[in-house]
Amino acid sequence: MKKFLQTLKHIYTIVDLRNKLLATLGLILIYRFGAHVVLPGIDPLALTGLQNQASTGLVAMINMFSGGAFANASVFALGIMPYISASIVIQLMGMAVPYFQRLQREGESGRNKINQITRYLTVLITGFQAPSYIINLHYQLGENAFIMQNQNLFWVSSIVILVAGTMFVMWLGERITDKGIGNGISLIIMIGIVARFPQSLASEIVSRVSAGGGGFIIFLVEMVMLFLVFVASIALVQAVRKIPVQYAKRIVGNKQYGGVRQYIPLKINAAGVMPIIFAQALMFIPMMFSSFNTETTNAIGAAFSSITGFWYNFVFFLLVVIFTYFYTAITVNPTQMADDMKKNGGFIPGVKPGKKTIEFLDTVMSRITFPGSIFLAFVAILPAFAMIAGINNQFANFFGGTSLLILVGVVLDTLQHIESHLLMRHYDGLMKSGRIKGRAGATSI
Repeated sequence: MKKFLQTLKHIYTIVDLRNKLLATLGLILIYRFGAHVVLPGIDPLALTGLQNQASTGLVAMINMFSGGAFANASVFALGIMPYISASIVIQLMGMAVPYFQRLQREGESGRNKINQITRYLTVLITGFQAPSYIINLHYQLGENAFIMQNQNLFWVSSIVILVAGTMFVMWLGERITDKGIGNGISLIIMIGIVARFPQSLASEIVSRVSAGGGGFIIFLVEMVMLFLVFVASIALVQAVRKIPVQYAKRIVGNKQYGGVRQYIPLKINAAGVMPIIFAQALMFIPMMFSSFNTETTNAIGAAFSSITGFWYNFVFFLLVVIFTYFYTAITVNPTQMADDMKKNGGFIPGVKPGKKTIEFLDTVMSRITFPGSIFLAFVAILPAFAMIAGINNQFANFFGGTSLLILVGVVLDTLQHIESHLLMRHYDGLMKSGRIKGRAGATSI
């Protein structure tokens, strides 16, 4: 406890770090305030139907990423999801389109151009999603919830506000990245997830202490299991395979450069949470078969309608494994890594430069991705096991899936930034032993 208080004192002493933390908290408070500002022309008391819709399925995930703004019909209802979608599209285009490949190699100027294109694409995606969201509002709430007399004015104003709200949230994320601590977009998503935790925890406590709920001992067992799941997830996020790289000696004047051994840290989970997000989106396709209203399609829809059912979790598990390999192939490029090593005079001991190095790196990535994908898929279906064990649906989501991995990844990344500031001022880090490893090199959201 004394060490913790001393660390807090050191954080407060560093003016730059203190200002960054205060700026981060201030911008997050603005975001949380906006998440509860209802769109003009909608009765806030008539949002029950929308909140019921946002409690399950894909809509629940969208509501989670928006920090509850989706279910509140807020000005930030679409949240940061359009920006995430635009970022994914740009990443995929970076593999197939030569123009984006050239931008990726241009350094800072190329990144600035890519960011600008991502912003334009975000506006375009939000422009398509906003009318769909308003149509969904009419379907879920009914006409009595809309108190603005001129419906044409309501549509135009709501679309403009939703687009502006998403762009403002994106701007907040960029300001957090520039003026605050950590990755702003990731922090905004994490805060939206954390905002749901107190209510979920309170609901679980009430259900356990009530008659027939199992009592406080069962709740303590659940908390121990949650702690162990968090520990395992931290191990998954931080686990790396270090590939040794030897650099040739170079003599420039009377100084020697190179001749040292370094390491390439290949992450076991290089794909981050993206495989789970892709797999979750695809899992809603089989449910659409029930709309054909035949015996076969109804059976398929029924089999995949329960997230605690065998077929749902089996297919979900396989999709996560497949998408882990797919997204790792997109984000990790052995050819570029081998070329960079060759340009800098580096080589892997015992492996010839060029094609052999590419094959070696590709083989290593394939081998370490397999256990990583299996573990990631198991984490993805853990909430289903938690629900089967009797944990309420909201609290069960924290036992695995997207929520857990985003929480772990973003917290580690933020703590790494804080520790870096402490170590630069010659203070001790946040931990007595070892350094905190963030998600450097991993895909972040």
